[in-house]
Amino acid sequence: MKIEEIMSEEVTCINLDDRLSVVRELFIKHKFHHLMVTDSKNQLIAVISERDYLKATNSNIELPAANEKDLAMLNKRVHQIVSKKLVAIKQFSPFSEAIKTFHDTGMSCLPVINSNNQPVGVITSRDIIKWLYSKVNSAKS
Repeated sequence: MKIEEIMSEEVTCINLDDRLSVVRELFIKHKFHHLMVTDSKNQLIAVISERDYLKATNSNIELPAANEKDLAMLNKRVHQIVSKKLVAIKQFSPFSEAIKTFHDTGMSCLPVINSNNQPVGVITSRDIIKWLYSKVNSAKS
């Protein structure tokens, strides 16, 4: 089995210089938990997770009591909070490699890249659980 059979091809990319306000809008709009950070050649350089965003911003932002200091955090740039340690997997890698990478790194999301280091998809631990669930349920039928 190959990665592309399970991965989601729906990826949203942002730039290192985008503001956290853009990140916030994308998380709300798309209802997913990871954004791909790309350079001017659309090459993947990092991933920003919803957890990264929440750690970098104040929880008061969503409250009516948010003050100017709270809201100013949304002016931070992606490069100020994103980890440069990128863990990704190649597009035509075997499924077993993804499982090993999840196990070895403790990551919950693996960007899937092509031979030009451009994001073509994403696979999450949830995707693997959904796939396993479908296999278990189809075996019972």
